[in-house]
Amino acid sequence: MQIDDFDYVLPSELIAHFPLEERSGSRLLVVEKEQSLHQQFSDFPDLLQPNDLLVVNNTKVLAARLFGRKMSGGKVEILIERKLSETEALAHVKASRSPKEGAVISLCPDEHSEPTEFNVKVTGRQENLFKLSFNAPLFDVLDQLGHMPLPPYIDREDDASDRLRYQTVFAENAGAVAAPTAGLHFDDALMAKIQMKGVKVAEVTLHVGAGTFQPVKADTIEEHVMHSEWISVDERTCQAIAACKASGGRVIAIGTTVVRALESASQSGELQPFEGDTAIFIYPGYIFKTVDAMVTNFHLPKSTLLMLVSAFSGTERIRDAYQCAIDERYRFFSYGDAMFLANKENQS
Repeated sequence: MQIDDFDYVLPSELIAHFPLEERSGSRLLVVEKEQSLHQQFSDFPDLLQPNDLLVVNNTKVLAARLFGRKMSGGKVEILIERKLSETEALAHVKASRSPKEGAVISLCPDEHSEPTEFNVKVTGRQENLFKLSFNAPLFDVLDQLGHMPLPPYIDREDDASDRLRYQTVFAENAGAVAAPTAGLHFDDALMAKIQMKGVKVAEVTLHVGAGTFQPVKADTIEEHVMHSEWISVDERTCQAIAACKASGGRVIAIGTTVVRALESASQSGELQPFEGDTAIFIYPGYIFKTVDAMVTNFHLPKSTLLMLVSAFSGTERIRDAYQCAIDERYRFFSYGDAMFLANKENQS
């Protein structure tokens, strides 16, 4: 299957660089059978039935972007990928020359400021990532010096509002370096409406990594090596899903991260508790085992996430829906609008 089958042309002005004033003020493209319906996200509860179950990702985005200087004075930019211990992490490091093992980097509030008392030592490599050791607890350093890791297509520096708005209302477990963006549309008032309908909510954790933005460089899907991310699907969520299925309800994943977590935990053919890394790669031809419907934002051309939603709802249906969204001037990507998709296996 060719990567070019998942390409499309997006006018640059449709990329959302800022969130809307209200989380639920975004638009919602409802893709049903052979048609696409235009709604507001505030109307999302109207699509739900009392025996449905929403599954959300409770990961919390770290202020994972740091600036520093090498001993030579050269500027360094660090993006934390994964916490290893209280003072250690794996990270992407961008500099004019890659730092060698043993190098010490002094950390700064931003790329123009003087170094602080915080520093980090390069202690090794793990493939394309650097193993770093901090001279203070990692979360303390990020709280004081870290910047929110906005995606590369958002062409601006982060500001104070991003600490709140690039975080979902479900965020509890710190560890992600990108937001599970479908969850950004939910606020407390909307959740209250959803729960008043009798719809239950369950949680998983998937710590989104920077690999989610990496382009697919292979010519065919089958040649692509998928990045791994840490997930946790606990017994309580498995029981909630089993009860939902037994009652005839739908398991509705809020975001591709939830789809990835639940389908990873379903690889035996039956959903089971799971904790650890997943490198599952979902593309057309995959048979979904747990998820019946999903909410998702619009995804980058040729991305693995576009392949996932194409597997879920059908390549042609997704291609048509994306063209419809472009024609109707929807806002794209992390701070953009959303789609509601049904599993193609449940539609005629």
